Amino acid sequence: MVMDTIQIRLSHGLVERVDTLVNTGLYSSRSDAIRDAVRKLILNQQVGSIPNTGDSVQEIREIRKKLSKNFSLKDLDEINKLG
Repeated sequence: MVMDTIQIRLSHGLVERVDTLVNTGLYSSRSDAIRDAVRKLILNQQVGSIPNTGDSVQEIREIRKKLSKNFSLKDLDEINKLG
């Protein structure tokens, strides 16, 4: 997957916390940790925006299918653990 590069500025405290996540082995790099945080932000923004058609299981399956097209299989596994 081709990825775009962006530049962000974070406070020293936030960088230290991200580094702690990397150093404990939860993430392999700062980029991994920040990508995961952005994914979770986007996913959280979707909560409540799903129309209630009466079949929430099917609605969630459709959302997961859409997400899987945009993220790697590892990412999809992490998303599935959230629900």
